[in-house]
Amino acid sequence: MIEVRDLCKSFTRVVKDENKKNKKTLSKNIKLKTKKEDFLAVNNVSFTADKGEIIGILGPNGAGKTTLLRMLGGILTPTSGEIKIAGYDYSEDKNAAKKEIGYLSGNTKLYNRLSPRELLSTFGSLYDMDKEEIEKSIEEIIEVMDMESFIDNRIENLSTGQNQRTSIARCLIHSPQVYIFDEPTLGLDVISSKSIIDFMRHERDKGKTVLYSTHYMEEAETLCDKIYMIHKGEFIASGSCEELKEKYNTNNLRDIFINLASQRGDLLED
Repeated sequence: MIEVRDLCKSFTRVVKDENKKNKKTLSKNIKLKTKKEDFLAVNNVSFTADKGEIIGILGPNGAGKTTLLRMLGGILTPTSGEIKIAGYDYSEDKNAAKKEIGYLSGNTKLYNRLSPRELLSTFGSLYDMDKEEIEKSIEEIIEVMDMESFIDNRIENLSTGQNQRTSIARCLIHSPQVYIFDEPTLGLDVISSKSIIDFMRHERDKGKTVLYSTHYMEEAETLCDKIYMIHKGEFIASGSCEELKEKYNTNNLRDIFINLASQRGDLLED
């Protein structure tokens, strides 16, 4: 359902120009010289995700997870490489591909003055669903996401966990084939996190493809069918949890990541 080949994303950043340092820079009143340089936030990434799979993209902040997911969700344009979603090539029919995706960003904002039911109805109409389809889908979502107690409350009055479930419900309204979630359980309490994890398992069991990023290694151990560890924009390890533990002779994913990053001579500063 997801095919990615040789995907790269380059950005430009401002850095100190080491070649233009001089004694004057020791003064607090004189600014250091700077220059612009290109860097790869995602560097030559390739992978596939099939129907009925939960794929985890693991790594700390700054590793390239969000950049990768934004390209897959059609928000960022790759510098190079190929993306196919549900058989649709992004370079040929990006709009058709995006209709098969439910994308949840880490900073998704909702319309506070609406209720979850009103929000879902609005998004259903954006996907050209008729009224009967929308109402049926909303009732199914209420049950799956356990939203009965707050479905008609204004979003501005919802808790953090209820907001996150509403955000995911928005992705679910058009019954996409692929879900792309960026840190879906970040900052949530145990009960809210469990609800979202149960949802991802439920969709996998229906044959959907779920791709999600996280830096919660323990969560990924119990949830993912396959794991890709990303460090400075590159995949440094991949496989099922059991395969990775056996290959690297350890009993947890955190140690695997730390050891691999250390072998490359650096750990992420954050």
